[in-house]
Amino acid sequence: MSLAVGAAPDHVEAAAARRRPPEAGSEFTPLLRDVKGRGLLARRTGWYVRTIVVNGLCLAGVVAGMAFIGASWWVLAFAPVLAVLCARTAFIGHDAGHAQITGNRSVSRLIGLIHGNLLLGMSYAWWNDKHNRHHANPNHIEKDPDVAADVLVFTSEQAATRVGFRGWLTRHQAWLFFPLTLLEGLALKVSGFQDLRRQSGRERLVEGAFLVAHVVGYVALLLLTMPLSHALVFAALHQALFGLHLGMAFAPNHKGMEMPDPDGDKWGHLRRQVLTSRNIKGGLLTDWFLGGLNYQIEHHLFPSMPRPHLRLAQPLVKAHCRDLGIPFVETGLVDSYRQALRHMYEVGEPLRADI
Repeated sequence: MSLAVGAAPDHVEAAAARRRPPEAGSEFTPLLRDVKGRGLLARRTGWYVRTIVVNGLCLAGVVAGMAFIGASWWVLAFAPVLAVLCARTAFIGHDAGHAQITGNRSVSRLIGLIHGNLLLGMSYAWWNDKHNRHHANPNHIEKDPDVAADVLVFTSEQAATRVGFRGWLTRHQAWLFFPLTLLEGLALKVSGFQDLRRQSGRERLVEGAFLVAHVVGYVALLLLTMPLSHALVFAALHQALFGLHLGMAFAPNHKGMEMPDPDGDKWGHLRRQVLTSRNIKGGLLTDWFLGGLNYQIEHHLFPSMPRPHLRLAQPLVKAHCRDLGIPFVETGLVDSYRQALRHMYEVGEPLRADI
């Protein structure tokens, strides 16, 4: 089925909603007041403690299993399990960065360093800096690092400058997106080490020490539990599936949604976050698989809201948007991928037409 075929999000309606002048006062304030009044911004420390403990025990169980059958090729069966658990670990680090777990910045940073740097080899400081800029201006071509031209591009203006191998990538980026996510796990590690140059003083020392500890520990784990041939295949499979899982979790959130005009009118907080984000419908399995990021609109409106409260806030946000005439985009997981891939396909269309 062609990526160019299918119903898109109603961008005409979204654009019209964007241009409507807001009513007197902030459109976001009544919603914030309602959410606070229902206690949805109160932290769920117990829930996170259980989540962290269960995730840690599962990781320990995988390590024990690897040690037990490491001499057999059956050890590779643990690679996809470890990839899924590493994604859970990344979601915990993400929540710590948003102060969802605790209001104590030092404790949040420690949780982030353990789950990001030590367990995953992903720099907590690098991720926080990049991710906070994304949250402040989602899908803004000049301010959101997630839509900056890199391997992929997201606007026709970005595509117009692509030549050579990069031009080939852009022409085929919709088809290459998921294969490229297989490298995302390694790319995140490389970016963390590169970011050490930006950091200074004690932050660089601590971040670097945890990153090095991860590399040493990961290599030691593989070589001490299995033969070298098994270790190489295990690492390749584990890192590829980990990257794929993260790509599947992040792809539906903003790709193909509204992109603010840098020279246009200013959006308030409510419209900036709602019009650029997409929610994913589903039940508890979807919540678990996507780490709560399927409630992307609620997460962007209330970044510090604990993960288990996002689904409780959704009806309030949806009703508020309906009252204001602001489109609230929600779709299924498969359809969200189709919309994101179609957007990337259309961005690359001019380069295909020039062939």
